[in-house]
Amino acid sequence: MSRHAARPPGDRADLEWCHEAVQGVSRTFALTVDVLDEPMASYICIGYLLCRVPDTIEDADHVPPTEQARLLREYDRVLDPADETGAEDFRASVDEWLPEPEGRSEDWNVVASTPRIVRTFEALPEDVREAVTPPARELVQGMAMFVERYADEGGLRIQSREELEEYCYYAAGTVGNLVTNLLARGDLSEGRRARLYDTAEEFGLLLQLVNVAKDVYDDYTEEDNVYLPAEWLAAEDVPQDEVLAPEHASGAAAVVRRTARHARSFLDDAQTYLETVPTTDGNTVAAWAIPFLLAVGTLRELLERPEDALSATGVKISRQEVFAVVTEMTGTPSDSLADLREDIAGQPYHRASGQAD
Repeated sequence: MSRHAARPPGDRADLEWCHEAVQGVSRTFALTVDVLDEPMASYICIGYLLCRVPDTIEDADHVPPTEQARLLREYDRVLDPADETGAEDFRASVDEWLPEPEGRSEDWNVVASTPRIVRTFEALPEDVREAVTPPARELVQGMAMFVERYADEGGLRIQSREELEEYCYYAAGTVGNLVTNLLARGDLSEGRRARLYDTAEEFGLLLQLVNVAKDVYDDYTEEDNVYLPAEWLAAEDVPQDEVLAPEHASGAAAVVRRTARHARSFLDDAQTYLETVPTTDGNTVAAWAIPFLLAVGTLRELLERPEDALSATGVKISRQEVFAVVTEMTGTPSDSLADLREDIAGQPYHRASGQAD
């Protein structure tokens, strides 16, 4: 059966647009969707876009915090099956904050297309909608809460490790639960189901903490957000609003390294999650192992060069390594997930034995 033959019901043009939109807003998540089969590929694609809308609003430094919170609360009502607020109502509210079409990013094209995304979502089977809606709404509510918490600051200023984990839960742990709700709709043993839910949030936290550590420069310069905890920065004598100042480069790099090490503490649970996921409804282990292994590679680079996260240079793994990981996982993996993790933690995977440059 072809990938498209098993796609869920709904308007074909809307569904195709959603798949194209994911390619534009997240290359990493697009890899996941590409490696899934149908119908899971479309379920995950549409669920991700539902979450990308509030994420874009929360990150928008041109929208005042009080307005961000209002828009997020309205979007939450759109997702509430018991509320009559429609996606078109939200679209009208957000209109004045949309950049002009000629200068609009892919993220803001997704926000502008909220009615199309919601319409496509509403055409999905009822059990799929019931799996996606609660964690998606929790994500939106959490983002609204954080925006309101730091409304007087202009941007987010995370204070402690506990608050960092709280933020990461709302931003990504909820997505881990969303994915798990979709995967757990089938016939699973109680033990397997419990393992999935026990480790789902940790899988999301791992990926989000890696983003926090590697995106310090962009988060501050583009969104006026500082996710490195103030208490960790203070321990290195770094004022939070001077996180990119050259005179604090050494101390800030130490906090980037500390954040990366904290992210690394979630690797074991994330691996357990991957080793537990069922391959039903078009799900594949490779779809989730790829971002996991890319996170391992990114942590390797962060721990070697944390100072790069504080400049426009940034921290990323090479395209060659991404290609090598994707090729390995979409073929017949030659090693176990644990062995691949160990190899990638040690050196770029395309340089490992048997991998071509």
